[in-house]
Amino acid sequence: MTSLHTSRVRRRRLGAAAAAVGVLAALLTAQPAVATPDPGDTPRVAEDVSRAEQAEVEKSIKSGEIPGSGEIDMSKNMRHLSNTPKGAILGTNSDLAFQGKYAFAGNYDGFVIYDISRPKSPKIVSQVLCPGSQNDISVTGDLLILSVDSSRSDDTCHSASGPPDEKDSWEGVRVFDISDKTKPRYVSAVETACGSHTHTLVPDRKNVYVYVSSYFPDESFPDCQPPHDGISIVKVPKKSPQKAELVRFEGLFPDGGFPGNPDRPEKVETTGCHDITSYPKFKIAAGACMGDGIVMDISRPDRPKVVERVRDEENFAFWHSATFSNDGRKVVFTDELGGGGGAMCNEETGSEKGANGIYHLKGKGKKTELSFQNYFKISRHQADTENCVSHNGSLIPVEGRDIMVQSWYQGGVSVWDFTDSNKPEEIGWFERGPESTTGLTFGGSWSAYWYNGHIYSNDQNGFDVLELKDRRTDGAKKVRLDEFNAQTQPHIRH
Repeated sequence: MTSLHTSRVRRRRLGAAAAAVGVLAALLTAQPAVATPDPGDTPRVAEDVSRAEQAEVEKSIKSGEIPGSGEIDMSKNMRHLSNTPKGAILGTNSDLAFQGKYAFAGNYDGFVIYDISRPKSPKIVSQVLCPGSQNDISVTGDLLILSVDSSRSDDTCHSASGPPDEKDSWEGVRVFDISDKTKPRYVSAVETACGSHTHTLVPDRKNVYVYVSSYFPDESFPDCQPPHDGISIVKVPKKSPQKAELVRFEGLFPDGGFPGNPDRPEKVETTGCHDITSYPKFKIAAGACMGDGIVMDISRPDRPKVVERVRDEENFAFWHSATFSNDGRKVVFTDELGGGGGAMCNEETGSEKGANGIYHLKGKGKKTELSFQNYFKISRHQADTENCVSHNGSLIPVEGRDIMVQSWYQGGVSVWDFTDSNKPEEIGWFERGPESTTGLTFGGSWSAYWYNGHIYSNDQNGFDVLELKDRRTDGAKKVRLDEFNAQTQPHIRH
């Protein structure tokens, strides 16, 4: 665990210019994972910015308007309890899942299991080398599921990168037995069309259904042919996970979905879904599907049906993820403008692009309706060297209020209240200074979730634990969950 220098800084509005089979003590050497990020390849090497932009970043740091590289800024109600640097798994940190006293952290090179029984000093329990982006991660009972959205030579954890235009290449979902957290055991794999960028668990008695989100088909890819207008559905028997199988491909867009806009290349054509959040309590799911936002009836988990669809022709570029309010009457959709690699939190981009969209949800079945209310975006403008856009978050279980914690890459971790849908406001935050002052560099928090009284963030600088001390969220500290996957939303009974 390391401690970082903390800098309390003033803020102003930045101008447009600144604007991985087995677990080993010593991990085996493997081929690097090939990243298949969201639209717009996430930059692994700093991209040049103009001298004027560089000068503006340096000026803002020197004047205390933004934190410097390696420094931390946070609101007065936020505490940084710990940071656990990356161990032997050194790839890009991705999503998080939780169970009991453990946190499970995805990484493009595998996954890490942390003991978080003492939030001030998390301990690494095991590290699994199993390359394949994004290694989006979920847990249920003794099972852990990973998404692989990069072509591999085979389905093993020793695979190498494989070309997507070869039929024998593999991508899809991997299933592990985590009954022994110190020795996760790889038990099965299922290949899915276009791989698995993300996935969503929908429990159903003896089985768990996995909704597989993937996109970007190509006629040259044998296992990813257009049209790709839906999701793959995998069934995993809870007591026989080695029998996991693909049960169907469910078309969601009979009309092909949003066709894109030649005059607005940032607005991505719908060729599948990016992420889906199920809400088993109400037998519904919300899908963020590139150019479309949808609501599905999942009363039959193996046959989800779209009951409502919306678009935002003006501002949303890439519908990325969704979160329900606890009562299921609101949905927050996120827009990942620029694919997570762009500097989209500067003044030039504005407050309505790369933001969250708040929708009200009314009716059931065929009478379901979504109505747009407002946008929310962090107002703390970031530098042009910082990738920043709305990303993964979850509800904070506060009775009578709608409050979320959310990642914004180098925009850090934000806590915001949308109880009044028309007047959302940020009530807390944590962030680091720019990874670079001379070029646009990928970094920051990928996922930030509330779990049993604390905020956990999978940042490229390591695994962060935060504590929020605020009367508006204190009630949430009483809520205890046995398991948490953000994409399988639990209903909180207060």
